[in-house]
Amino acid sequence: MPKRGKKYQEAAKLIEQQNLYDATDALDLVIKAAPAKFDETVEVHLKLGVDGRHADQQVRGAIVLPNGTGKSQRVLVFAKGPKEQEAKDAGADYVGADELADKIQKESWFDFDVVVATPDMMGVVGKLGKLLGPKGLMPNPKSGTVTMDIAKALEEIKAGKVEYRLDKTNIIHTPIGKVSFGTDKLLGNFNALVEAVVKAKPVAAKGQYLRSVTVASTMGPGVKVNPARVGTNN
Repeated sequence: MPKRGKKYQEAAKLIEQQNLYDATDALDLVIKAAPAKFDETVEVHLKLGVDGRHADQQVRGAIVLPNGTGKSQRVLVFAKGPKEQEAKDAGADYVGADELADKIQKESWFDFDVVVATPDMMGVVGKLGKLLGPKGLMPNPKSGTVTMDIAKALEEIKAGKVEYRLDKTNIIHTPIGKVSFGTDKLLGNFNALVEAVVKAKPVAAKGQYLRSVTVASTMGPGVKVNPARVGTNN
């Protein structure tokens, strides 16, 4: 285990490591235990009772958090013709086609947080899979980032849309805001995310769905939430 700094160790003393907290109390503790001088991001980590290696047990989607994320998202849109202008009018930070794909490939350019594409551009975007995929930037219809309704996609992203998806260990890691939001706003976002993930439960999933729920700030210790007290865990 890496040696933790003094601030982290002091913060960890506030938390009973074996305790399972209600979401409100857990988020209170995350805020109190955030050790950094900057406004830390608060993340939720959901361990699910599924096996993501099977297609029928994948869990993936997107949700607009009711209180936003506290982060300004830079959006790259792959589009041509009228859709290119629609993207510009809707506030996209970068819009283009092959020239942007070349820039990503040749210059390792990644000055963006979200990629949106019209379906006809997926031939171009598909060639970037090995570069965008590992960074979680590949557009996907399930998350609403492959769409003809560019204006709506941009509106949702700018309003605080986040994606959730399983990692290789069947855990979802998703930001729900900043420490400065306070408990009530973070709780609203937490509940919205958990509800969305519970609704996305695959039919093939058996047994307990929410295995563990943890909330933490960027630099702070994790606080365990009682999974039986959130969502509909069955």
